[in-house]
Amino acid sequence: MEWKNRADAVIIGGGIIGASTAYYLAKNGMKNIVLLEKDTICGGSTGRCGAGIRAQWGTEMNCRLGVAALDIFEQLDQELGMDIGLNQGGYLLVAYTPEEVETLRRGMVLQNSLGIESRMVTLSEARKICPGLAADDALAFFFHARDGHADPFLTTFAYMEAAKRLGVRCFRHTACTGILVEDNTVRGVLTDKGEILAPLVINCAGAYAQFIAKMAGIDLPNWGERHEIMITEPVAPGVCPCMLMSFSGNYYIQQRPHGSIICGMSPEGHPEDYEMKTTWQFIEAMSAILARLLPRTRGIRIARHWSGMYDMTPDAQPIIGETDVKNFYHSTGYSGHGFMLAPVAGKILAQHLTGQRPDIDFSMLDYRRFARGEHIRESNVV
Repeated sequence: MEWKNRADAVIIGGGIIGASTAYYLAKNGMKNIVLLEKDTICGGSTGRCGAGIRAQWGTEMNCRLGVAALDIFEQLDQELGMDIGLNQGGYLLVAYTPEEVETLRRGMVLQNSLGIESRMVTLSEARKICPGLAADDALAFFFHARDGHADPFLTTFAYMEAAKRLGVRCFRHTACTGILVEDNTVRGVLTDKGEILAPLVINCAGAYAQFIAKMAGIDLPNWGERHEIMITEPVAPGVCPCMLMSFSGNYYIQQRPHGSIICGMSPEGHPEDYEMKTTWQFIEAMSAILARLLPRTRGIRIARHWSGMYDMTPDAQPIIGETDVKNFYHSTGYSGHGFMLAPVAGKILAQHLTGQRPDIDFSMLDYRRFARGEHIRESNVV
């Protein structure tokens, strides 16, 4: 593709956040957009994620973002003209302590007030939703049928192809090496292939966003956190068709439509870790959880095991908006929830940048909240 050294906007990052932002900007009429990706499209955190989608959250902002994203996901294949692999088997949340039961119950009340039809279910109902479930030690279960998952590769590629049809230029294997700033205003970017002058730069670099921000003198409190995931060989369907998740239990488990079971958990202490290694300790711990919760999985083989990166913030909530450098925007810090929120995140930022009123006011997600001590407290995070 012919190099383009001028643009109206440069987006840094070719994961789901960058691709969706590029698409909605182009859909809203911006004509000269360049997306930079240092590796391949969907080659980073997006391509390694668990790809869950849910509206069961504990804060009003996240509930609104979650259900708005679901609304988009449900018609996205028609809009983009490509299958995204959407499967809505619901999320079944498992509570093990009285405090967690009350937290999830309060969340359910909030969700219901916003039109999200989550509900508390009994153990017998939970076993109809998830036929292979044991969980005799659980105290309560909460379920929302519209939750589910989509294919991260298909979804990102669909956004990217739709964006390109609208004129977006995508330069893969092109690393951003600097941000051009003059009079505290962004002027463009430097790359390993040359400079691109642009009056708008959007940082969608995921777990590496803080390093991009630093190029313009902006300190983001983000860090990359390695998470491991494993997937089993395909087995008979109906073991766990929903996403089975527990915050106190620290797991998420779901059977894919083709029969494999995918599962993951958070590392203890949430350390900063950019080494994409895998460990036998994870396999041992995750296998024990899987066999205990879903006894029918005992004896099945693990097919693959890999690591991905969470882009963490101090309150595990995203950063969306302009920085102290004018026209240098960020959409980052999704803390493991970038895939599920990407459609609405890209849409509302594009609305703001093209002079429209965003469907959801995202001003509270300003990165300056950390300096003000205004952390967003969300309980529903694993």
